[in-house]
Amino acid sequence: MSSDNNRHHIVAIEAVHCPIPNFDLSQPYSLDVYNWTNEADLASRVKDATIILTTTIRLSAEALSAQITPELRLIVVMASGTDCVDKPAAKARGITVCYCPGTNVDSVSEHAIGLYFATRRKLVTLNNITTAVPADTTQDTEWKMNGSIHRRLRTVDGKAPLLCYDETMGIVGYGSLGKRIQALARGLGMNVIVAERKGATPRPGRVSFEDTLRKSTVLILCLPRNSETVNLISVEELRMMPAQAVLINVARGGIVDEEALFHALKEGSISGAAVDVYTNEPIGRGDSPLLNPDTANLNLVLTPHLAWFAERTLQNLQAAVKCTVERWCVGDAINQVDC
Repeated sequence: MSSDNNRHHIVAIEAVHCPIPNFDLSQPYSLDVYNWTNEADLASRVKDATIILTTTIRLSAEALSAQITPELRLIVVMASGTDCVDKPAAKARGITVCYCPGTNVDSVSEHAIGLYFATRRKLVTLNNITTAVPADTTQDTEWKMNGSIHRRLRTVDGKAPLLCYDETMGIVGYGSLGKRIQALARGLGMNVIVAERKGATPRPGRVSFEDTLRKSTVLILCLPRNSETVNLISVEELRMMPAQAVLINVARGGIVDEEALFHALKEGSISGAAVDVYTNEPIGRGDSPLLNPDTANLNLVLTPHLAWFAERTLQNLQAAVKCTVERWCVGDAINQVDC
């Protein structure tokens, strides 16, 4: 929808992640920038907005009602995922929803590979063991007393870690991120397979979802969260995976059943996991089974949804949101989401 003759009120409700650019518009506009917006403050901040910029803060059907946001015409999500927006509610009111695709592909793919190495080589565990000084002053470090602590690197069945050349990476989600991860993994010498959608007959070059789980020693998730992918990896799927498998989730929280993952790691049915995204974010006490004190001795690496964070990503995001808003204001919607 073009709004050339109207004054725009742009409200950025979540600038904590990335600086908000200035916009070059032909019509006058005002810009309110909030570092973070709590649910209690949302309605008062967006009541006059014609354009809202968000990243992860939820814009529910209630927030998108004519009573709360009567002037709203455009939402731009400063991210590659749009699950924070109730898209049917936006569509019902004719509100355009856009996003910033491809802006973080390089940073997320590199972070995913870093999580693979951290998990396969148990880097966090080894660091903690190497630096831990016993409270009992009559004892020395575990390494000093035992001569080697390679047993800490072994899997439950006593095997040493696999090398990249011995890994089969299964990629679930084959968009630009999946393709970039594939290139990096092949560069490391891994065999790479790409999963078909669950329940679908494999297309040429794809492997069935179930066979991907059975064959992958590294499973990387990089697909959107939607009604079809919530709890895509749960108890049954984790049981299909080989014992030496490690699971990496850089996609979205909720795609992996966190309770099921905790129990799979505790039981040793998979070798390890690394997670950058969570069902409830930001996570704190009681928000995730993965923060259970019982995870302390598991091969589990957690990072706080920062796989995307890099100087290049910030530059890409600012350029994308600036271009998206400016083009929409002259009637040329780009990066539009099909609601």
